[in-house]
Amino acid sequence: MNVDAVVLDVDGVLVEVSDSYRRAILESVERVHGRTIRKEDVQQFKDAGGFNNDWELTYAAALYVLATGEGYRASIDEFTDAIAAEGGGLEAAESVVREALGANATQRVQERWNREELRDVFQQLYLGADLYRALEGDEPELETAGFIHDEPVLLAEETREHLTEHYDVGVLTGRPEAEAEIALERVGLEVSLEHRFTMDDWEEGKPHPNALTTLAERFSADAVAFVGDTLDDVRTAVNASDADPGREYHGIGVLTGGLTGENGREKYEREGASAVCESINELPELLKS
Repeated sequence: MNVDAVVLDVDGVLVEVSDSYRRAILESVERVHGRTIRKEDVQQFKDAGGFNNDWELTYAAALYVLATGEGYRASIDEFTDAIAAEGGGLEAAESVVREALGANATQRVQERWNREELRDVFQQLYLGADLYRALEGDEPELETAGFIHDEPVLLAEETREHLTEHYDVGVLTGRPEAEAEIALERVGLEVSLEHRFTMDDWEEGKPHPNALTTLAERFSADAVAFVGDTLDDVRTAVNASDADPGREYHGIGVLTGGLTGENGREKYEREGASAVCESINELPELLKS
């Protein structure tokens, strides 16, 4: 794995987000609709693909909760499997519900499905009142500290120094730019705007390869390692290999996000991961070997 550039996801790779983004998903649905999914169910949506944007995952979770109120009897496993079979993402979730419930029940669900309110509550919970005022430009209804402050750093200082000294380093994340900047400052990683893609820069989202191939081109790299914590991260590298056969792309999964243990390792490998690490801090040794 003789790479020239290393591209890093943020959530689950550089910082831990189980008590921030993932908590915001659960509590947003609970506050808006009175019921929610389980914490472990979030990973089922991630594995289905197409939910790199946690707002859209929140919408899909709320859609499931509302659909069960209209007689939808499938489990979360069955629901997310059906989403995966439809190609993943929010549109697939809508299609699954529509096919299962029929037109009348689906209309009742959609009348109660308030995505704008879900996003607003999510941002208030995640950012907290002060950052919400600064970034959203509005007055929050909730006076909260913000889950964003509950994101332990995963990237060790020596790992950061080794990577930046020996490789070109880029970032590819589903976070909005402002929230990505906060995380990068917290871990002490300086990455120029030219060498990062966030939600604000990239319409397609993972696993579309365009952002990764663009970074490879900007680095003039012959081989790139992309490190992420979801199956869509690995799929992005695999898709980049197909889209840009003149370069090598290596998808590397870490087990510090929602995928853990031997089960997580096997899922990564089935998607074509070049390697799986316990954490980002194993990466320097992996690349040297």
